[in-house]
Amino acid sequence: MTSLVPTRMFLTKGVGRSIYQLKSFEDALRQAGVAQQNLVSVSSILPPKCRIIPREDGVKALRPGAITFCVMARCDTNEHGRLIASSVGIAVPRDRNNWGYLSEVHSHGMSKQEAEDMSEDLAADMLGTTLGLEVDPNKAWSEKEQAYKASGLFIKTSNITQVAKGRKGLWTTVISLAVFLFD
Repeated sequence: MTSLVPTRMFLTKGVGRSIYQLKSFEDALRQAGVAQQNLVSVSSILPPKCRIIPREDGVKALRPGAITFCVMARCDTNEHGRLIASSVGIAVPRDRNNWGYLSEVHSHGMSKQEAEDMSEDLAADMLGTTLGLEVDPNKAWSEKEQAYKASGLFIKTSNITQVAKGRKGLWTTVISLAVFLFD
């Protein structure tokens, strides 16, 4: 059996608003540049040697109607003024022959900074434990980030995050995605 292992990945995000929840989601996908895809959500592994490419290059590589694998964070609300956030965090190992991790945060009431910190923290924690690195979970992300990077096992952590506030009479959807591509 042949395994499908992505060789490239790009990050994208969007926000949509509509009187209908589904249309709000569709508008967020359109803003993210992936509305023409048949998206399949997968779990949180960044494949070994998978290159992270610019969004513009990734969107250009898509073929309408294609089955497209992604890690997606999504949050919806129809409450006026309610803050929503979606974030995908990434932890990339120094040794690119190893796999990295992606994490998803879907939240109500979380600020952009809180969602960014949480998604990177989750991805870094998953990668860290895989590599045998235990960091005190009670420390703030900024302290843990320094410990992870000082270990020499990580090359970087990053994220893509979208936040928005709900508007009266409309559904609001935020999405953040890591979209996989194959050569």
